[in-house]
Amino acid sequence: MSETFKAILVSRDADKKQSVAMTDLTEADLMEGDVTVAVEATTVNYKDGLAITGKAPVIRRWPLVPGIDFAGTVISSSNPDWRKGDKVILNGWGVGETHFGAYAGRARVKGDWLVPLPEGISAHDAMAVGTAGYTAMLCVMALERHGILSDRGPVVVTGAAGGVGSVAVSILSSLGYHVIASTGRNAESPYLIDLGAAEVISRDELSQPAKPLAKERWAGGIDSVGSHTLANVLSMTSYGGAVAACGLAGGMDLPSSVAPFILRGVSLLGIDSVMAPKAVRLEAWRRIGADLDLQKLASLSTTIGFDNIMDAARDIVDGKIRGRVVVDM
Repeated sequence: MSETFKAILVSRDADKKQSVAMTDLTEADLMEGDVTVAVEATTVNYKDGLAITGKAPVIRRWPLVPGIDFAGTVISSSNPDWRKGDKVILNGWGVGETHFGAYAGRARVKGDWLVPLPEGISAHDAMAVGTAGYTAMLCVMALERHGILSDRGPVVVTGAAGGVGSVAVSILSSLGYHVIASTGRNAESPYLIDLGAAEVISRDELSQPAKPLAKERWAGGIDSVGSHTLANVLSMTSYGGAVAACGLAGGMDLPSSVAPFILRGVSLLGIDSVMAPKAVRLEAWRRIGADLDLQKLASLSTTIGFDNIMDAARDIVDGKIRGRVVVDM
């Protein structure tokens, strides 16, 4: 008899009503791919919360095992780049959206989707980073390419107590930036200061309809919120500055104007982590290994068991999760 392993399966009935259940699968149930991985750690991202709760159309194949991130060990491979025993990470590529994802004891994927686990980083640590932290690093790299270095002035991070925000605050502060952290949870101010924020502001300052141009407050920003928040961040960015946009926790709309772009030369940098080329991923994970303080990483993450994933998914959508959630399998 084939070995079984635990999995979370999201299904939909004829009336398109979604249901989520724990189940047992075998490797025969997995989807196509040339590498099979024993999943050792995963995480709960905001997108995972949306997938499990059904509050946004993340899942586009039914039934599906959700979970967009994992770290683990290769147990079989027909891909020349990977051998049994290799330690690997997966972020994105439609896994947990159109391809069976991380919330199972095994995953079968394309080898081209994998990157090696960096030296000195455990599977647990890699998932404390996860897609949220990897996306935060992509944002930092984009700001750097645009010339927004620490000597240009403050950088604002919105949704700062969330997964992307927490890692962004930590990375930016370690690189010497003056970080302004925006959060809707005032009680998290000490946490954000500990991560390296120089200032903490209320999200209320950025949540109302934006003026075409407002007082210049920062040289750049990392935004995971969207909507009015992103519009305000753009209107308050100084001449020649740039904002990296990577999320939509506050909405997909952007009620802004062209004023920041044509009167201040501000740039809006779109960040996609799902389909980013492998070379970019490798550089992001190299930088994570070099620039992210692992002690801070421990302070911004919470560890749960597999059986607690569904509760954590609901909590993250409801804004009750601080930092990162690691699932030890």
